[in-house]
Amino acid sequence: MVVFNVSKVETKPIDGQKPGTSGLRKKVKVFTQPNYLHNFVQATFNALSADKVRGATLVVSGDGRYYSKDAIQIITKMAAANGVRRIWVGQNGLLSTPAVSAVIRERVGVDGSKASGAFILTASHNPGGPHEDFGIKYNMENGGPAPEAITDKIYENTKTIKEYLIADLPDVDITTTGVTSFGGPEGKFDVEVFDSATDYVKLMKSIFDFESIRKLLSSPKFTFCYDALHGVAGAYAKRIFVEELGAQESSLLNCTPKEDFGGGHPDPNLTYAKELVARMGLSKSGTQGEPPEFGAAADGDADRNMILGKRFFVTPSDSVAIIAANAVDAIPYFSSGLKGVARSMPTSAALDVVAKSLKLKFFEVPTGWKFFGNLMDAGLCSVCGEESFGTGSDHIREKDGIWAVLAWLSILAYKNKDTLGGDKLVTVEDIVRQHWSTYGRHYYTRYDYENVDADAAKQLMAYLVKLQSNLSEVNEIVSGISNDVSKVVHGDEFEYKDPVDGSISKHQGIRYLFEDGSRLVFRLSGTGSEGATIRLYIEQYEKDPSKTGRDSQALAPLVDVALKLSKMQEFTGRSAPTVIT
Repeated sequence: MVVFNVSKVETKPIDGQKPGTSGLRKKVKVFTQPNYLHNFVQATFNALSADKVRGATLVVSGDGRYYSKDAIQIITKMAAANGVRRIWVGQNGLLSTPAVSAVIRERVGVDGSKASGAFILTASHNPGGPHEDFGIKYNMENGGPAPEAITDKIYENTKTIKEYLIADLPDVDITTTGVTSFGGPEGKFDVEVFDSATDYVKLMKSIFDFESIRKLLSSPKFTFCYDALHGVAGAYAKRIFVEELGAQESSLLNCTPKEDFGGGHPDPNLTYAKELVARMGLSKSGTQGEPPEFGAAADGDADRNMILGKRFFVTPSDSVAIIAANAVDAIPYFSSGLKGVARSMPTSAALDVVAKSLKLKFFEVPTGWKFFGNLMDAGLCSVCGEESFGTGSDHIREKDGIWAVLAWLSILAYKNKDTLGGDKLVTVEDIVRQHWSTYGRHYYTRYDYENVDADAAKQLMAYLVKLQSNLSEVNEIVSGISNDVSKVVHGDEFEYKDPVDGSISKHQGIRYLFEDGSRLVFRLSGTGSEGATIRLYIEQYEKDPSKTGRDSQALAPLVDVALKLSKMQEFTGRSAPTVIT
C-alpha cells in the first residue's frame, strides 16, 4: 500500500471565484492558472461542516470535458489531504449530473458506505475543449446543488484563502473499475472506480415500465433517434436504449463522449442539434428519407433534453405540462398520484393550467434547480421543469434528460398500448395537439443574446425596471408599436419566498404581464463563462381550440413589442438574437 504525506501549500486569493446557481464556470485557460482550481476546492472543503469532509465518502466525476481528467486527480489528492475517507469516480471520470445525484442518494459501497456529497465537473451545455469552458459545482447529501448559504461561504473563503492541503499521491487509473487503497496520516484512503451506468439504469428501471417501452420500440411502425451530442449521455444511451429497450444501435447519434463534444455546442435545441433536427425533418434544407416518429437530444452533462416528433418540435414548457398531465396513467412511479408540480418563473404557464385542472399543488420558483429540490425534500413536488430544456422529478435532485425521454416514451407506449397492431400510431404531434385542445396553448419563444457587453446588459435591465413605475406610459409605447397586443396590467421584478425555509430570492427577472394572460420576461443568465446573456421570454395564451393550430408567427406582434419596448438593439448593438428557441 502506498503511504502518502500531506503538504500545506501557500496561496493567495484569485478574483472572480463566485459560484452561481450552476457552480463556477470559466474558460479552461482560467481554470489552468496556478492554484485556481486548488483554491476553489479548498474553499469548498472549508465551507463544509467537518463531518461532511473528515471520514466522508465523496463522488468526483463529470461530463468528460477537456481538463476533467486533470481536475479529478487534483481533487482526489486534496480530498485525501483534507481527511476524506474515500472517493468514488465513474469509470473514465464519466458520470452525468443526474447520475451523480442518483449515486449520492442510492449507491451503497461494498463496505456499507454512502456518499455525503460530490464535486461535479461540468459546464453543462457550454462547449468544451482547450479554448472553451470548464466548470465545477458541489452537490450535497440530498443529491442536489449546494444551497446559497454554502456557495456564499465558498466565495467568502476564496477571498481570504492563504493555503491549501494536498497529498503526494500518484495519479489513480480511472479507466478500470476497482479500488485503489492508500495509507495516510489519518489512516486508510480509498479511490473506487465504478461503472458509470449501473446505479442509474437500476433507478430508471424502478421508475418506468421498461417492458411496455420495449414493446413500443419493437413495433415496425415506431422509429426512434437519440442524439447525445458527444456528451456524457452517450455513456448511458447504449445501455438503456439498445441493451435494455431493444432499439437499433443505428438509432443512436453522436453517442461517443468526447472532451470537445466533437467540436460542437452540446446544447439540445433547434440551433445546435443540427444533425438530429435534419433527421427529424425540421431542417430548413429539407431531409433525406422519412423522419423517425420520435427524436430526442441531451446536453453535455445529460441533465437537459429536447423532445421532437416527426417534423414537430415540443417546447420544454409544453413537455413538462404533458408529462404531468399523463404521469399517473403512464409511469408506474407516479401511479399513486402527484404530490405537486412546479416550474421556473420564465417557463410558460402551460403547467399552471394542468395543475389547476387536476387540483394539484403548484409552485412558481426562480431559475435554479435547488428551488425545486427544497420543495421535493419537503414532499411538496413530484414533477417540475424549466423552459431551458430541463425536466425532472423527485427521484433525484437534479434535472434529468434521459428520465424525460423515458417519460415521453412511456406516454407514447401508454397511448399506443391498444393500437400497436393497427394501421396508425398515436404520434408525438397527436399527443401535443390533444393536450392543446384540452388545456389551451401557450405560444412561446425565447430569444438569447449571448456574450453581450455586461454593462450594456445591466443598463437595459435598469431601464426596464424604471419603465415599470409608469404603466400608462408603457401602454402608450405598446399601442404605438402594435394594435394587436393587449394592455399591460402589471410589471415587477420577480421575488420568491421559499415556502420551506422562508428564504427570499430577489431580482429574479423582470416581468410585464398583459390583460389576456400574455407575458414578457427579461432575465440575465448566469450560465455563460464570459460577457452577459440576456434572455427574453415571450408568451401568449390561446384557449380557443380553433386557434391553437396556428404556427408561432402568432407571436410576431408581441415579439415586436418586446424588442422595441426594451430598446434591445440600442442597448446591445444586436439586430438579432444569437439563438431562438
